[in-house]
Amino acid sequence: MSSEQYHPAQKLKVTQEQAGQRLDNFLFARFRQLPRARIYRMLRKGEVRVNGGRTRQSYRIRPGDELRLPPVRLPAAGEAVPIAGRDLRAVAGAVLHEDADLLVLDKPAGLAVHAGSGVDYGVIEVLRELRPAEPFLELAHRLDRGTSGCLLLARNRRTLMALHESWRRGGVRKQYLALVAGRWRGGRRRVDLPLERVGAEGAQRRTRVDADGKRARSLFEPVERFDVATLMRVTIDTGRTHQIRVHAAELGYPLLGDDHYGDFALNRRWRKRGLKRLALHAWRLAFTLPGEHEPRAFEAPLPPDLTTVVEALRG
Repeated sequence: MSSEQYHPAQKLKVTQEQAGQRLDNFLFARFRQLPRARIYRMLRKGEVRVNGGRTRQSYRIRPGDELRLPPVRLPAAGEAVPIAGRDLRAVAGAVLHEDADLLVLDKPAGLAVHAGSGVDYGVIEVLRELRPAEPFLELAHRLDRGTSGCLLLARNRRTLMALHESWRRGGVRKQYLALVAGRWRGGRRRVDLPLERVGAEGAQRRTRVDADGKRARSLFEPVERFDVATLMRVTIDTGRTHQIRVHAAELGYPLLGDDHYGDFALNRRWRKRGLKRLALHAWRLAFTLPGEHEPRAFEAPLPPDLTTVVEALRG
């Protein structure tokens, strides 16, 4: 007997509550069991129609838009990929803050934020397993799988839209702690290099500096220098994919443990010294929601695995 269920093509109208989302994000939420690569393929091939026509994945759906969704086969009820107990425990113990509108986690390194190509589940799927009665829970932003630290989720549509608006107008301040290769020379350094994503959607993609790319700004500040590495604080007011990693590599100080843009031979040596992950941690997240006057700020302390490496460098 098949372990899949066939869902025929359907048409639906976008409600006021649903409006404002990117089309791809709407589809990710609607077809949570599907790999992201399959959803991107739907969009590329025009299987998803908005008001009768094809549109970009970045299109923000509007109230009254008519969506035509293609037929799909989804895993039958009870066929979901089992979530490892260690991941359930890690996420359950990672809550930094919770109120009626927000959930803030200290995301563990090595756990993706959502399922995707080659990834059976991520933080959002783990949370839905832990909180089956939660009526609404959506990611407000993303972190790389290898990055730990502050991850923000919205507990209602109103808050999610407010957070997206805050991001669009540059009202979110994100600060990271990173270990870079080499002893940093000089003081703080601002980097303003545009970035472009290359490679097919849903496949293994990279980010590169490109004059025609999107603007990306990073501020690097040395916190503690060692002979062979430097602990940096990095502040960004744009959120391009792999922004800190690419900017650091362009400066000649790649992040330790970076298997995309780093020094591979150096990373092998650091693994022998105990660094088995990307040395990047989302330390602080601060923002002011539209209509509010007081900023909100959340911090996640440097995790034990990175703290151990820093202590070893001090010794």
